[in-house]
Amino acid sequence: MFSSYQLSPGGRASETFKTAAGAAASVLAMKLQLSLVELVVTDMAATLAFYRRVGLEIPPDADQAPHVDVELAGGLRLAFDTEETIRSFDPQWSRPPGGGHRAALAFACESPAAVDAAWADLTGAGYEGHLPPWDAFWGMRYAVVRDPDGTPVDLFAPQPPAPQPPAP
Repeated sequence: MFSSYQLSPGGRASETFKTAAGAAASVLAMKLQLSLVELVVTDMAATLAFYRRVGLEIPPDADQAPHVDVELAGGLRLAFDTEETIRSFDPQWSRPPGGGHRAALAFACESPAAVDAAWADLTGAGYEGHLPPWDAFWGMRYAVVRDPDGTPVDLFAPQPPAPQPPAP
C-alpha cells in the first residue's frame, strides 16, 4: 500500500509520517536493487544439507563456516549466517518470539509432477512437511516444507491450461 507516500508540488516523494513533503526524495530515487536474502540459522551443516537437497550448489567445506553466501541464477544471492555470527555484531539479536515465521523462500519446479517428487524426496529425507502438494486456486501445484530452522520453503509449478471444450 502506498498511501503513506505523497508527492510534493515539486514532484518529490515523502513518507508523510517521517518527513515533510519538501524533504529530500530518500531512497525512492536511488534505484535500490534486491541482491541478497539472508537466513539466520541454528545449525549451519543441517541447513546447508537441506538446501543442497533442494538443488543449490554449496561446497561441502561450507558446513563449518559462520557465514555462507551462494549465488543463484539471475544474480540474486542467498546468505546463511549462524546465530552466533549475528550476535557478534548485534548482541541484542534474539529469535523471533512466538515461533511464527517472517519470511519464506519459494522454489520453482519444472512441472506439477516435480512438485510432488520434490515433496516426497524432502519429506522422505526427514524434513518437515508443512503442507502436502495441492492444486492451488491461483493455477499452481504447490507444497510447503520447512528447513531445519522452521523457515517455510514453497515448492511450486504452474498447472497446465485446462482443456477447452470443443467449439460447437
